Amino acid sequence: MDILVNPGNPIKPAEPAIRAEDINDDDGKEQDHHTGNATSNEPSGSHTSDEPRTQLPTDTFTSSLPAPNSQPHDSKIALETPYLIIGSGPAGASLACFLSSNNLHGVLLSSADGPAREPRAHITSPSTLECLRDIDLSCEAVKASSPGRYLETIRWCHDLVGIEYGRARSWQNHPSTLSDLNLTTPCEFIDLPQSLLEPILLRRATSTGWKLRFNTAFLHFERREEGFVSEVYDSMLQQRYKIKSKYLFGCDGSGSRLVAQLALPLRQGPEAGGQAANILVEANLAKHMPNREAFLHWIIQPEQDVPIWGRLTIARMVRPWDLWMFIIILPPGGGEVPLPSDEEFLGYIARWIGDESVPVKILQRSRWRVNDVVAERYDDGGRRVFALGNAVHRHPPHNALGSNTCIQDAFNLAWKVAYVEKGFAGERLLDSYTSERQPVGERIVKKSNLTAREIFKAVRNLGILHEDVEVRRRQIGKFAAPTKEGREMRLRLQGFLDTSFAEIGNHMNQRYVSGAVVRRDEKDEPEEWSSEEWAQHVLRSTYPGHKLPHAEGKISTLDLAGHGAFCVITGIGGEAWKAAAEDIGKKLGIPFSAYSIGFGQDWEDSWGDWARVREIEESGCLLCRPDRTIAWRSMEVSENAADRLMSAVKTVLGIGGGNQGASPPS
Repeated sequence: MDILVNPGNPIKPAEPAIRAEDINDDDGKEQDHHTGNATSNEPSGSHTSDEPRTQLPTDTFTSSLPAPNSQPHDSKIALETPYLIIGSGPAGASLACFLSSNNLHGVLLSSADGPAREPRAHITSPSTLECLRDIDLSCEAVKASSPGRYLETIRWCHDLVGIEYGRARSWQNHPSTLSDLNLTTPCEFIDLPQSLLEPILLRRATSTGWKLRFNTAFLHFERREEGFVSEVYDSMLQQRYKIKSKYLFGCDGSGSRLVAQLALPLRQGPEAGGQAANILVEANLAKHMPNREAFLHWIIQPEQDVPIWGRLTIARMVRPWDLWMFIIILPPGGGEVPLPSDEEFLGYIARWIGDESVPVKILQRSRWRVNDVVAERYDDGGRRVFALGNAVHRHPPHNALGSNTCIQDAFNLAWKVAYVEKGFAGERLLDSYTSERQPVGERIVKKSNLTAREIFKAVRNLGILHEDVEVRRRQIGKFAAPTKEGREMRLRLQGFLDTSFAEIGNHMNQRYVSGAVVRRDEKDEPEEWSSEEWAQHVLRSTYPGHKLPHAEGKISTLDLAGHGAFCVITGIGGEAWKAAAEDIGKKLGIPFSAYSIGFGQDWEDSWGDWARVREIEESGCLLCRPDRTIAWRSMEVSENAADRLMSAVKTVLGIGGGNQGASPPS
């Protein structure tokens, strides 16, 4: 699988600035379970998390931080940088990488003392790998991950080695999604724990010019005419100082101080407030895993006379087959639910495993809260301060949407900042970040919480939620009985398992509507899909606002576009578009590539895959933004091709022509 890198801006690997083995103790981020993604959160004293969980406010370092206005502001400006990123989790670290690929460098802050050590988020989707592929980082991510075959199955069972209630096929293994996956992306789902992903991102960022400061918490900022002055707190020196920057990026998790100071409106749904905990353990289960291989095991023991979290837990495979994360859902309540001692937990873990002879070592425990929150805006309209990741979308880890969305937020924003700073684009291009990414955040928050409700509905079918243990025992007895009622219960569960863990559309589909997408030449509105269709299938289209479709021979069409450049893709008879692209690139000073696909062209479409998805005539034109989003298209070549292409490019960039891009005339 060839990976193209922009020849004008090569990225050369350097010696690691941060090694995975240097990672030390807990930084307070959280992990994700269910079908895939963990999240991390960084309220003040914990490491910046870009994932969907909020940590409970029990961190001792957080409480020791000085309040923003607790001391006289006598600290001096100690650092000046064009770009200041608060938080070094998936959103912050990837943003630094994407900015660096555009030759923009700055300072990255983290209140933690190192990268994530707890696995937390772990499922990296094909769409996210495509982003990393753009900067020649996907191969390193794949190499560090567990093989994709371990992501094929989710089990519902009584314990890890015992009775099995049913299995679900995931995206990698489901008949309804396998063809979609193979046709729509050159990448795959991988299991890459956050503890391995963060060092990869931070090595790239620091080896290409970014300065990383751990043990440094953001307190607040002042807006000035020339930019921002942020006050931070160094927990090692116990000292405040100030950093002056032109841009400010809040990737500081669900306890975001930046979002709080900006007073971004947050919409909280009904699911917020639940409590949960993770227990990371060493337990070698290799001898038990043949025929039981799965990356998630929902353990259901209704007959046990124990609290709800003791009879319903999730076992996540972190490393085959000796490192595990047990995730427990705690009962709701306003206060902090007490957890058992390690010794008591070992008794529960033995029951969850189903083999008391297996040695178990508890490595770490952590808490988090279930969230249902999305920001209505990702910036305050000032065009120089932005929030990304878990700071603006907070949700349960179901469907593996958390860290993936964080990294895709960063990919969307980075090229826009680069084009504005290099003088290629007007500042209104930055307005499209909220317009394009906020609807995505809103959709994933809604979807992950809906999945949580569906799971508990299925669990209720097994009687697990009833408070009376005798009722629970009778209910699970009915499930196993050779009766009509038992058969219906089994069919309901299998129906749920058949459809609920393989929805690929939420990972792959994209439809941006903003001033950076030009739809004025479209005769019709795009095809409307129901929410179910959107979730379950991949919508391949070249309608403006969609991602460039993948078609692969020696390389993918995705490798032709991106790499910091605009790109024109045409075919036989489209020579005028290629000439226009070269001319526009010179006149506007922007990176601009152009390719023709078809018989005898730059790239041949031997199997006709590209012809089936391009939706334009051979002589037509697709204009792709640096993030591979279709910005505009023309069905066929025309006499004024150069003028039309120039107009579309200027509209996207927000220069000389007005913001005409969002919608076609009614």
